[in-house]
Amino acid sequence: KEILEKYHDLFTLQWEGVIGNIRVPSQAEWEQLLTNCSAFLFYGMERFMSHILLNRLVAMNIPKCHLMILLDLVRSKQSYQRITNSDIHKSCLHIAIERPTETAMLLSLTGVRSVIANQWYTTLQENAERLEILSKNLLSIGRTTGQTVRILQK
Repeated sequence: KEILEKYHDLFTLQWEGVIGNIRVPSQAEWEQLLTNCSAFLFYGMERFMSHILLNRLVAMNIPKCHLMILLDLVRSKQSYQRITNSDIHKSCLHIAIERPTETAMLLSLTGVRSVIANQWYTTLQENAERLEILSKNLLSIGRTTGQTVRILQK
């Protein structure tokens, strides 16, 4: 919320989405947001791909999405329990496809042009810091995604 307020005058007036602590988005909402966006930000717990149906995602066409930022891979006791219960019903191959590299490949195949994503598990605080750096450099300063990722790497 702080970042939305901080960058409100730049681009966030045009943003639409769902705040997960208010309610969990339906599959239809995920699909609508993904297909109608020029940029997509996921800031949440566990793996991004665990929140949407894989068979629906691979059938999607998302060519308008120039940038997808996935600040995921945060774990809490509750999220770990949810993901464990969900993974019981998935094959090993399905779970493997939800890993970061495979997720980026799938999103690329659906038409997403650039993906910025975590490679390993992290904390909420570290993701908050990453989101602040991304927002400042992409929205306020106007750096390219490549320049911004390089700053994140440092």
